[in-house]
Amino acid sequence: MQVIEHPVERLHTALRSTRKDLIETYQQFSRAEKTLLEEGLLPGNSLFNPITIHSNSDWIPAHPEDPQDFQSFYINPYRRSPSSGHNTIYIQTIGSFGEGAVVAVQYVEWLKDYCQAFYYGLVVKLLPPVTVASTACSFRINDNTHNLQLHAGELLNFLKKKKPRDAFCIVGITMIDLYPRESWNFVFGQASLTDGMGVFSFARYDDNFYQRSYAGRLKKNIKLKQGDYSVFENYYTPPITSTLLLRSCKTLTHEIGHIFGVKHCQWLNCVMQGSNHLEESDRRALDLCPICLRKLQSAIGFKIADRYKALLHWIEDGAASSGQNSKPTQAFQEYKHWLYKCLRILEGEKS
Repeated sequence: MQVIEHPVERLHTALRSTRKDLIETYQQFSRAEKTLLEEGLLPGNSLFNPITIHSNSDWIPAHPEDPQDFQSFYINPYRRSPSSGHNTIYIQTIGSFGEGAVVAVQYVEWLKDYCQAFYYGLVVKLLPPVTVASTACSFRINDNTHNLQLHAGELLNFLKKKKPRDAFCIVGITMIDLYPRESWNFVFGQASLTDGMGVFSFARYDDNFYQRSYAGRLKKNIKLKQGDYSVFENYYTPPITSTLLLRSCKTLTHEIGHIFGVKHCQWLNCVMQGSNHLEESDRRALDLCPICLRKLQSAIGFKIADRYKALLHWIEDGAASSGQNSKPTQAFQEYKHWLYKCLRILEGEKS
């Protein structure tokens, strides 16, 4: 295992910048906010860990790219910020979600509310759900995993026509696997940053996806006919578990981060790290490192403590209630304790 540790001074420069105007805007953070951001860059701190590389198949060795500091983000011509007329994130569900209509509706609501807390200050709205047939996209059976897949690029074309005028971005989510072109095995998602849209699949976040017993595998050879979407009727969707909810929240916020112009993080363990496979994705933090947090804050303008409180409220709200349809936040408990640690610093308490 390789640990990527940058010199502290380089991390400080990546956070604050070398430009006078950007240094001045950094000074507008409160003393407590700067304490959180700067202590998070120190070796051995308890909040932000270094990135670890476990194999050559991990993202960083497989996709060499220059790290994006705050200054590089700020001068990026493709950087996007919400405006008064375009400040809403729209989520479009495609196909069925979860077992049972009530669970499906709640799961999507949980995703929406988490996204609104993560991108604190923006409005997140759900568009009416659509069937696969209504997208008129191409589909196929994967030769390796024998499950149904939708063409990601054609789904983007569908979303472009559906994008409301006041949208900052529109994202499509589905429980059906995706592929970008015939030569590819699959893709977790695909985005058009200039158009402010993306489509993402949570199908492979089912723990059983790669097992032969996976219920989404077609058990007999069938010939698909393009335009005949009856094959998607009653097609298997994974049960909504706490782990699947966490993975979905992580992917959704990661991909929307790219629409803001935030590139893959190479500074510290961060939700904006790239990932080539599920094991690497599970290693990523749920939240942003100090450098990426400043990028997002500059685009939206929130108080850091307010954002953390909103995320904490999302975890605690409804989780304590009993019943079959209570929010499954067991997988978020480590994140909850992390948020409390951050808030103690921001509120001036001794940990």
